[in-house]
Amino acid sequence: MIINKILIKPILTEKATNLVQSKVYMFEVDLKANKNQVKNALETLYKVKTGEVKMMIRKGKEKKVGKKGLLKKTSNRKIAFIKLKEGKIDLFPQK
Repeated sequence: MIINKILIKPILTEKATNLVQSKVYMFEVDLKANKNQVKNALETLYKVKTGEVKMMIRKGKEKKVGKKGLLKKTSNRKIAFIKLKEGKIDLFPQK
């Protein structure tokens, strides 16, 4: 799998910015990616040493769309929580 397709985007929420203080970063990753692929992609792109990687799948929601109120399901998302041993990533705002 290509490195650019493994890491989709960083998650910049209030919870994610609070986790940065304890060196835990949140990224949205590809649904087919595993922990080793995410770890290797992050180490090569950002030149950091990664520790443990935890992953979860956030289920898609059903929304009503249009005049008739038809149900549409949003897609599932996979989120990786990555703890760093050394280095830091400057994508996230610091307090």
